Amino acid sequence: MRIWDGTQRGVLDALDEPAVVAEGHILVAANRAARELLGSTIEGRDIRLAIRHPQALEAILAHRSAEIDVTGIGEVGRSWRLIIRALGGDSALVRMVDRSESVSAEKMRVDFVANASHELRTPLSTVLGYAETLAEEEDLPSDLRASFGRTIRDEAGRMLRIIEDLMSLSRIEADRFIAPNDRVSIEEVVSTAAAHASNMRSGRQCTFIMDIPEGLPPVRGDRGQLVQVFDNLLANAVRYGCDASSSPIDVAGVQNGRWVTVAVTDHGPGIGREHLQRVTERFYRVDAARSRDSGGTGLGLAIVKHIVERHRGLLEIKSTVGVGTTVSVSLPIAS
Repeated sequence: MRIWDGTQRGVLDALDEPAVVAEGHILVAANRAARELLGSTIEGRDIRLAIRHPQALEAILAHRSAEIDVTGIGEVGRSWRLIIRALGGDSALVRMVDRSESVSAEKMRVDFVANASHELRTPLSTVLGYAETLAEEEDLPSDLRASFGRTIRDEAGRMLRIIEDLMSLSRIEADRFIAPNDRVSIEEVVSTAAAHASNMRSGRQCTFIMDIPEGLPPVRGDRGQLVQVFDNLLANAVRYGCDASSSPIDVAGVQNGRWVTVAVTDHGPGIGREHLQRVTERFYRVDAARSRDSGGTGLGLAIVKHIVERHRGLLEIKSTVGVGTTVSVSLPIAS
C-alpha cells in the first residue's frame, strides 16, 4: 500500500536534518538536506544505494521503528543516528541526526583521560622506583642517594606542573563564555613574561629582542591569563629556539586597527606542516622526548589557545622546518 503521495513534502522539507521516505526498497522522497547529503538524483532509486548499513536496512525494509547509530553516510567516518519510524503499509520515515561533534567530543574526552593518566604514570613510576630503593637499601653511597633524591624531586615537580596546567585549563574552560573586560597594558604583560622566561635561559645561548612600541593601546582582557599566554609562548621559544649560539627570540608588537598583535619568533628547528594543525591539542608533542627533557607538559599551547578564545582573540602559528616558528596573538583593543 502506498502511503507517500507528495502532499507531505512541506512537512519533510521543514525538517532541518536529512530525512527520507522509503516505500519498500525505493527511496520515494528526500528533503533538501538529504539531497545535499546523498545526491540530487537520489529520489526514485534503491535506498540500499544510499544507506549501506545492514542493521539499518533491515529495520527500514521491515517498516520497523528503531534508532541505530551508523558511520560513513555521505562522508567516510561521519557519525549519524538514524531514527526510523514506520508510517504504515510498506513505508518508513528515516531521519538522520548528525552525531559527529558529540562522538568527536567523547573521543577527545577518552583520549584526554588516557593521555593525562600516561603523563602522570610515567614520572610517578620513577618516583616510586627510586623511593623504594632509598627505603630498602640502607648502605647506598651518599652520592647515589643524593642522585636518587634529585630525580624524585624533579619527577615530582614535573607531576606538579602537569596538575597545575590541568587545573588552569579547567578554570579557563569554566569561564570560556565570559569575556574579560579589564584594561590591560600589553607592554607590561609581555615584559613580565620576558622576566619570567629569563630564568629559563640559564645555560642557553639565546637573547630576547623586544620590539614592543610605547603607547600601544590597552587590550580588553584578564591580566593573569594574558601573562600566562606569553609565559608559555616565550618558554616554548626558549626550549626549542636556543640551540645555536646567540639565537635571537624576536618579540614584536603592533597595532592593527582595533587589534593589538604580538608575535613571538624563534629560529629553532621549526614544525612540520603535518603537525601544525595539532600542536594546540592537549598533550600533543612534535618531539615528545625533547619536550619532556626540557620540562614541557604538552599543555602549553592548549592553554594559549583556550585563553585567546576566551578573550575573543586570534591565534596564528606559522613555521618552516629548519628556519623557525612564529606564534602571533591578536587581542581586541579595550574600548
